[in-house]
Amino acid sequence: MKKLILSIFSALLILFVSGCQNITPQPQKVVIDPSMPAVKGIKTLTDMTEIAFEWEPVYNDAIKGYYLYRSDPTKKDGKLHKVATINDRYVSHYVDTKLIPGTTYFYKMSTFSGEYRESEPSQVVEVKTMPLLQSVPYIKAISGLPHRIKIIWRPDPNPRVSSYIIERNDLTNLKWENIATIDGRLNAEYIDKDLPDNRTYRYRVRVKTYDGIVSTPSQVVQGSTKPLPPVVTHLRATRDLPKRIEISWDRSPNKDVVYYKVYRAVSPYLFYTYLAKTADTKYDDLIGKDGVARYYKVTAVDNQGLESPKQENPVMGTTLPIPRSPVLKDVRLGQNGVEIVWSPGDNRAVKYTVIKKIGSGFDQKSVKYINIHSHKYIDNDVIPGQEYRYSVVAIDKYGIESDPSEEISIEIPKVKS
Repeated sequence: MKKLILSIFSALLILFVSGCQNITPQPQKVVIDPSMPAVKGIKTLTDMTEIAFEWEPVYNDAIKGYYLYRSDPTKKDGKLHKVATINDRYVSHYVDTKLIPGTTYFYKMSTFSGEYRESEPSQVVEVKTMPLLQSVPYIKAISGLPHRIKIIWRPDPNPRVSSYIIERNDLTNLKWENIATIDGRLNAEYIDKDLPDNRTYRYRVRVKTYDGIVSTPSQVVQGSTKPLPPVVTHLRATRDLPKRIEISWDRSPNKDVVYYKVYRAVSPYLFYTYLAKTADTKYDDLIGKDGVARYYKVTAVDNQGLESPKQENPVMGTTLPIPRSPVLKDVRLGQNGVEIVWSPGDNRAVKYTVIKKIGSGFDQKSVKYINIHSHKYIDNDVIPGQEYRYSVVAIDKYGIESDPSEEISIEIPKVKS
């Protein structure tokens, strides 16, 4: 029984000792001692994010250093909180940093000894940090450049400025994007490149000092990239010229267009390949074949290399097809020879050629009678007992020949003895 009681007592003792070890000691409260010398003669010097303090040092051997108290501008309780402990009574200068520009602060100081004793606080000093650094006084956006906008500004006169921060907004939202940092106070331009055509952006500039202070934004300026030349209009292509197609179009209303590019395809649904460029508003495509169709699109190019969009629908042109073949109506033997009679296939024919064939195979011979301006021809060069085959070809004013008409054959009777 004694052993059980001893064991229980030992366990309770261990728990009591452990609990005592986990108790956090309370800090000793600082006592205000009116007999200790107070801080006097506080002077301040302000910057945007810093305030410098000077005071009359207290060389009393009982003084270990100084406390600095400051108000919190984010709170409205009016309390001043300790923000610095200066552990040297011989110090008489201190800089409070990381402050908010253009903000009023309240400070007080006191001396302290090593026995948690503190003097009466000094008089409260009201100090306001300097306002935030202003940005450049002049900024301009230059529009009308291809794929880019140029921003220029007047170099900031403040020698503390080390760089410029360029910010951009694309008009679709309120968010500003930091797009570049330009080092060097005397640099005064930035070119925003690789932008879409005919797009508008807003820009502003902030300056940054060597110690990392960033200014308020500058005036907002707006710039636009150069639009593409407009689509070329009234595109036309001929269908009545021999072995060539002439494409024409209206001149671009943009005065800076310097030439046009012609594209061609053999089908409206295939890829259009580059054919030629010209400063004129027409182009001759020398096809060299009859009755050939081609499809065309034309673009305008300005003096900065911007090219207009192609037309949505192409224009089709064709070379002049061959005339239609004459219709051979009759081949008969008359008093003066073989009479060949035909009617024109179309009204393009200005003359005809009569083709006479004799024999067949390797022995076949062919004779042409040219420059016939009527719809009839008499062939008196025939031999009795011989068979002849005739066809007619129409020729237009360009010298384009039709396919031969259908052949008609005739056999010359032998002379009876």
